[in-house]
Amino acid sequence: MLDVRNVSKVYEGKVAYQALSNLNLTVQKGEFVGVMGPSGSGKTTLLHVVSTIDKPSSGEVMIDGKNTHQLNKRQLALFRRRELGFVFQDFNLLQTLTVKENIVFPLTLENVSVREQDERVNRIADKLGIADILNKRTYEISGGQCQRTAIARAIIHDPKLILADEPTGNLDSKAAKDVLETLEKLNKDDGATMMMVTHDSQAASYCDRVIFIKDGSLYRELRRTDSRQMFFQEIMGVLSSIGGTEDEFSSIRI
Repeated sequence: MLDVRNVSKVYEGKVAYQALSNLNLTVQKGEFVGVMGPSGSGKTTLLHVVSTIDKPSSGEVMIDGKNTHQLNKRQLALFRRRELGFVFQDFNLLQTLTVKENIVFPLTLENVSVREQDERVNRIADKLGIADILNKRTYEISGGQCQRTAIARAIIHDPKLILADEPTGNLDSKAAKDVLETLEKLNKDDGATMMMVTHDSQAASYCDRVIFIKDGSLYRELRRTDSRQMFFQEIMGVLSSIGGTEDEFSSIRI
């Protein structure tokens, strides 16, 4: 589904900075992959390159067989809108719209009929447990409900790949747990392919596999084989060896 091939990213300036260095990564269809690393490791740059927000200096990013960075501006806008789903730390919801209007917004851009919009939003809202808040404004609901609304918006158009950037960063422990269980359920029950950048080891423990980046290169990867709690301990072990400040990685149990 996702194939990152020898990707490097150099930011030019008075002093050039290499954020990624010949990085290779493959995410299979239906896989839930976490990306971790200390500040400045390149994990956010990787997400930006995969999401087509930024272009690599060299290398290729293939999503479902398409080289995304060879698309022209119009093709890229359509690809991003139709094939990718985004979940952000800050939700990025429109406060002037209701929960339902936020969720169906991607469909309105595709001229999907109102009847089909209603069918899709009702099905997804039931699945995510937000059916009873569809007519509320985003400022009337909790942070956890906001993030589940954002997840619903991200999957309403059946994207090939869902990209999550610190999706639990602004949530308390209970809301974070609910959101992570929602993502895990979408992955296991619906086969959604997901890549999540996170600094939170508990969040990462919900993934099938976690890759660790250091100084722009792949440092190590772990696959979940035992219980989530065992996987959490293994993740913490790698983080202790990778470096970074003590408060950089969260170890709060949720």
